[in-house]
Amino acid sequence: MSRTFRSLRHRDYRLYWSGMLVSNVGTWMQRVAQDWLVLVVLGGGAQAVGIATGLQFLPFLLVAPFGGLLADRLPKRTLLLSTNGFLGLLALVLGALVLTGAAEIWHVYVLAFLLGVGNALDNPARQAFVSELVGQHDVSNAVALNSASFNAARLIGPAAAGGLIALFGTGWLFVLNGLSFAAPIVMLLLLRSAASRAGADGAGPLARLREGIGYVRSRPDLVMVLTVVFGLGTFGMNFQMTMALMATEVYHRGPTEYGLLGSVLAVGTLTGALVAARRAFPRLRLIVVGTVIFGVFAVAAGLMPTYGTFALALAPIGVLVMTVLTAANGYIQTTVDGHIRGRVLSLYITILMGGTPAGAPVIGWLADAFGARWSLLAGGALTVLCTLLAVALFVRRTRAGGRTTGITASPALRP
Repeated sequence: MSRTFRSLRHRDYRLYWSGMLVSNVGTWMQRVAQDWLVLVVLGGGAQAVGIATGLQFLPFLLVAPFGGLLADRLPKRTLLLSTNGFLGLLALVLGALVLTGAAEIWHVYVLAFLLGVGNALDNPARQAFVSELVGQHDVSNAVALNSASFNAARLIGPAAAGGLIALFGTGWLFVLNGLSFAAPIVMLLLLRSAASRAGADGAGPLARLREGIGYVRSRPDLVMVLTVVFGLGTFGMNFQMTMALMATEVYHRGPTEYGLLGSVLAVGTLTGALVAARRAFPRLRLIVVGTVIFGVFAVAAGLMPTYGTFALALAPIGVLVMTVLTAANGYIQTTVDGHIRGRVLSLYITILMGGTPAGAPVIGWLADAFGARWSLLAGGALTVLCTLLAVALFVRRTRAGGRTTGITASPALRP
């Protein structure tokens, strides 16, 4: 088996990966359908799309840290079975509301928030579960292949969603997504190895949260990584909204063309994930430089004169964002101690996704006030500024400390 796909030699990981691929296709179909439902079918406008997106990511700020606690204390397979069942049920409920003609914008808001709660509890366990399935030697590769699965689904889901919306409307897409969660549930039940349970240390949940935060604060390199991904997630990764706005308001295209934009972006993200799978160790320099270049390309995309040139600009943006995210996730997985990894990953997820509730409505307001192009122009510029601030803080802290972080023996820490 090639170096790129080496983690798939592990039977349990191979089953888990294939189940998640099916579910991820359904998830991307729902993302497109939800935006189209709010923006076009229910006539909510750009700000309503931003609010729905913000509500979907708000639980990452509120709930994800507790998801990390559960991931460190409970069998991860049991936790993942519960979260996948909950997420599938929510999709079926929204589908039923749309198909019966009862759906209103507030229904989408409530279900988007609950969807965020499920994902916030699921994500830390799903990320940390990888090391139990493949072992520490292959964890960076498995992280990248997880991203490849997610982005292969992004290649299929949005394009399929655009065509299905044109043929059947949005309701059946939510139903299909709900049914797609049967795949990871079945695969989790087929795994041979049970997820391990972290030993109880007698500390309460708040004390364990403080331990995770204290661990991150003691590591200037982790503080820098988390600050970089905060800027990227808050200002740069509002793709659901920015592509919908550019397709409908700038280029005056329909659902099929909107769905194709997501597939073009997925070509880039899938390429970035597969390239990342070949790297043995993620580097700090890659995270920083990749984010700055991403911001520059986002600004350039916002200036594109035609639908075709805008679509082409999305491919390198996808490569860059996936390069940064797989490097950041792999960096944490390979440099953080196992007993606290779930909590640190939950902080990473909280910071990456939790800024969206603030960033998405602001970007949506800018688009309403100054035009859809500003969703990309402002987002790219703010991402670069946040990255430069993160580097300045890192340099200041390391110089003030007058010493290394104490773990520079790891190749992943070499800049």
